[in-house]
Amino acid sequence: MLVEQETLAIIGELDKFFIERQVYACLVGGFVRDFLLGRSTADIDVAIAADSLVLATELADTLGGRFVPLDEVNRIARVVLFAGEKSQHKRQWYVDLSSIKGTLEQDLARRDFTINAMAVEIHAFTLTQESAGVIDLFNGLQDLRERSIKAVSENVFKEDPVRLLRAVRLAAELNFTISNHTEDLIRRDHSLISSVAGERVREELLRILAVLNAGNYVHYLDRLGLLTGIFPELEASRGFEQPREHHWDVLNHSLETVKAVDFLLRQDSLEYGSAEILAAVPWSEKLSQHFAADMGNGVSRLALLRLAALLHDIAKPDTQVITGERMRFFGHTEQGAERVVNILERLKFSNKEIKLVELMVRYHLRPTQMGNQGLPTHRAIYRYFRDTGMAGIDILFLSLADHLAARGPKLDIKEWRRHADLVNYVLTEYLKKETIVAPPRLVDGHDLINIFGLKPGPCIGEILEAVREAQVAGEISSREEALSYIQNRLLY
Repeated sequence: MLVEQETLAIIGELDKFFIERQVYACLVGGFVRDFLLGRSTADIDVAIAADSLVLATELADTLGGRFVPLDEVNRIARVVLFAGEKSQHKRQWYVDLSSIKGTLEQDLARRDFTINAMAVEIHAFTLTQESAGVIDLFNGLQDLRERSIKAVSENVFKEDPVRLLRAVRLAAELNFTISNHTEDLIRRDHSLISSVAGERVREELLRILAVLNAGNYVHYLDRLGLLTGIFPELEASRGFEQPREHHWDVLNHSLETVKAVDFLLRQDSLEYGSAEILAAVPWSEKLSQHFAADMGNGVSRLALLRLAALLHDIAKPDTQVITGERMRFFGHTEQGAERVVNILERLKFSNKEIKLVELMVRYHLRPTQMGNQGLPTHRAIYRYFRDTGMAGIDILFLSLADHLAARGPKLDIKEWRRHADLVNYVLTEYLKKETIVAPPRLVDGHDLINIFGLKPGPCIGEILEAVREAQVAGEISSREEALSYIQNRLLY
């Protein structure tokens, strides 16, 4: 259970800092929990018998870190410290300081879960690094051994409703089980999640969406009553019937689509999945790296793909049209994309995150539409990546997950192989010949003005786009051919 030397060195500096100021300080919460579990962590939680905001400012100055006020009302602050030379930023540590309210025992009693309600005096920890000195008033050590998440008191969720999500997030990250009684408390207080600030919901939700088998935990959020508290727009999908080729109603289809994403991206098994189904789906180390890529602040493409899978049909209940025996959902992709933007803005997602999810929802039907007449042409592939931009690859896999989660155990394997072959072809052509997406420029706007006497305006862009499409279709390949193409276009 020894702590990494760099982390131990930082704790030693903290101990020296508090001793010099005669401030009582304890390591608490997640740091103690992770230490006891043998997990490496860059988060150091410290409770002090002083004003944390004042001390955090001084600590940041002393250790060359950055001060971040987290909660002025509850006196919680963060100091970001850097490994090695500050300019290198090789690694960051987050030291969260909170002010002890009353006695340490009273402070621990106000914490969320028993596994987070343990403490050890920071000076004792630097000397021993043993569990013997842990202050454990609520049997947190026993719950760690039993891998159980239990609320410290009956009112933990009323005191801070974000804990409703945190319970699920901890279960997901630690592979723990929420106790039956704590589950009952979550169900009792689930409606309180709607009162939590968007940015706090976003942080917990994205961490749930980042775990290996996130689809199972999205289902769990719904069983606990939390999912539609976060996304009330999904409630209309519950029990909403779909055409008979669908195995589930809209909401359960959406939940299954998240699980299908996990299956197709080799993150989890699937009850109705099989080796034959998976074998048809393209996969490579390059694709694995694509979905693991960081979109900023530690958020992966995969987490956002899971989110898009959950929300991709959110507008279906409002767009249903029944003609005779046929049920259709006209415009649900466009309306869904608009609704997703509003939802993610409410939850304080970044502009880049919102754009990626919006594109995935807007174009999730595009791959199958592109292949209605067999394998798509190079012109169709060009148009697809032109319109989908940074989400092009992600949408291909969303379309597969959507298909799998629509049919479920009734999947037609021949139909599935055709869909997978289409995705494989588009990916192969894209990765093999990226000039399909970004062909080298043969002419530009100045040529159209100087050679053909055109005036600046929308027609310039339309002609250049037509040239690019002809280029990727193999109709032209040189500047001379491009100029001839433009000449003929202008004549007719």
